Amino acid sequence: MVSDNSSVTSSNRSPASKFGNSFTTRIFSDVAGDITISVDGESFLLHKFPLVSRSGKIRKMIADGKDSNISKLELLDLPGGPQTFELAMKFCYGMNFEITTTNVAPLRCAAEYLEMTEDYREENLMARTEIYLNEVVVLSLEKSVEVLSTCETLPPIAEEVGIPNRCVEAIAMNACKEQLVSGLSRLDCASEATELKSGCLEWWIEDLSVLRIDYYQKVICAMGRVGVRPDSIVESLMHYAQASLKGVGKYQSWNPVRMKPSPGIGENDQKTIVETLVNLLPAEKSSSIPLSFLFGMLRMGIMVEATMACRLELERRIAFRLEMVSLDDLLIPSLLTGDSLFDVDTVHRILVNFLQLIEDEESEDCGYESEGLGSPSHGSLLKVGRLIDTYLAEIAPDPYLSLQKFVAMIEILPDYARVIDDGLYRAIDIYLKAHPMLSDQECKKLCKFIDCQKLSQEAGNHAAQNDRLPVQMAVRVLYFEQLRLKNALSGNSGDGFLSQKISSGVPSAAMSPRDNYASLRRENRELKLEISRMRVRLSELEKEQMFMKRGMMDKSGNGKTFFTSLSKGIGRIGIFSGPAGGKRQKSSRKSRGSDGKTGRSRRKGEVKSMFGVGLERGGGTKRPFYRDYLAIWDTV
Repeated sequence: MVSDNSSVTSSNRSPASKFGNSFTTRIFSDVAGDITISVDGESFLLHKFPLVSRSGKIRKMIADGKDSNISKLELLDLPGGPQTFELAMKFCYGMNFEITTTNVAPLRCAAEYLEMTEDYREENLMARTEIYLNEVVVLSLEKSVEVLSTCETLPPIAEEVGIPNRCVEAIAMNACKEQLVSGLSRLDCASEATELKSGCLEWWIEDLSVLRIDYYQKVICAMGRVGVRPDSIVESLMHYAQASLKGVGKYQSWNPVRMKPSPGIGENDQKTIVETLVNLLPAEKSSSIPLSFLFGMLRMGIMVEATMACRLELERRIAFRLEMVSLDDLLIPSLLTGDSLFDVDTVHRILVNFLQLIEDEESEDCGYESEGLGSPSHGSLLKVGRLIDTYLAEIAPDPYLSLQKFVAMIEILPDYARVIDDGLYRAIDIYLKAHPMLSDQECKKLCKFIDCQKLSQEAGNHAAQNDRLPVQMAVRVLYFEQLRLKNALSGNSGDGFLSQKISSGVPSAAMSPRDNYASLRRENRELKLEISRMRVRLSELEKEQMFMKRGMMDKSGNGKTFFTSLSKGIGRIGIFSGPAGGKRQKSSRKSRGSDGKTGRSRRKGEVKSMFGVGLERGGGTKRPFYRDYLAIWDTV
């Protein structure tokens, strides 16, 4: 038998066999190895006596063997593999070695597998590893993270032993202690530089990024239970996302070509990471979560095809602070083939969530003070209205953007979300220019969303000369421009509209209290919009008055020059009905029949005196002056 074993040792010149021979020489110089143990294909030539004295599993395997002189054993699925088994055998032979954070978890699992308990020998391997875990590992956050990361490669026996759970609780408790210490560190770092201050706080955030996503999820949940600050948790989530995913960084633009899965991380793994991190976000409406991070996660979720529940949660969180969103955040590229360049559906859902929040806040308010001019909800709605108009103008040149999606984005906002419609008019004009194949009915359907009364003077002048708009639209614009000028010259700044709306909004005595309150809320909202419009008109009149004063100062004549020019201008415009105006209109028509060229040049001069530019189309043809449109309007 000895010669046979020697021949096996000499033929199998593996390191494990040499390791067995060294033991035989040092401990039992007179006795050769009498048992060969195979672990994951590697053989170890050892001795039965030191093994059975400490390992209950090896003792049972030898006792249960059919042959009393069994010389070969095979250990399947040993935690840690051959390297951990080698350390365990060193322990059985009484050789010294160091237990570290790298090998303590595999050694503890191997001791459980080999049944190296106190029943067979005092201070056995199981007890020694437990002492290291309890007295060294759990007292340090950094060591707990290192041990927890080694559990990723261990079989389920690690969960049965409880090493991951103990490490998770130790990390959470130590992080909570660090939080208390960091409270004092803030005072010390307050007067220092920003870099030093950030270095003093939450140093453990970077350490957690090495964990696998399932262990990281357990750590974050444990931190929430023990009371770690939400902003610290958010910082950890952001750092983990930036370390594990591409394209979620704050200053990195989103590029589908560049945002491919990281080496070693499959697309399914990235999908799991995105969904898990979204679920770990603090539940409260925390403003500590940067919007750039939420949009980065949303874009990554779209790319890896995360679940709709995950995307809706991100959209809901963005809707809470939609008034703080920038235009670049909303420009989310679409990955669908044949679709528009930008993901309009996602922005539409975000806007729906925002409007629902505004409606819920208004329904919860029972007083009238919340509907004042300084109402937070109304101010947020006006900001979002301007943002959406800018977004519409940005996506309008897309040739693949369907009219249905464009109209859906326009009509989702209520009328009181826009004080003026200049931004909406600009977006519609860009869309009409980029989509010249629209039919007349589609153009009319799109232009009906523009309120001509809410256009500024500059936008109205542009609309009057815009050949892309339907004729009816141009007529309405010219009509309201004339009406506005009439009110301005007569000293009536739109009070007629306001008084008419006020008189029509008086609640009836037969209405219920709830209906009365709803009617008053609507009336209050209309009053606020009317006041805002009046302020815009007032600013325009002040600008015109400033220009007129400058003109008066530039002229060297007496004070009658201004009134003379003003009377001539009123006579030329002819917006008031009168005998002189009628004769002037008739003579103009007559001269147009006899002397068309002279009439057109004179009419062009009249238009320039009114708007500053000629009402000419791109094709060389000239649009008739607005008095002709008014005549058509009166006939209709």
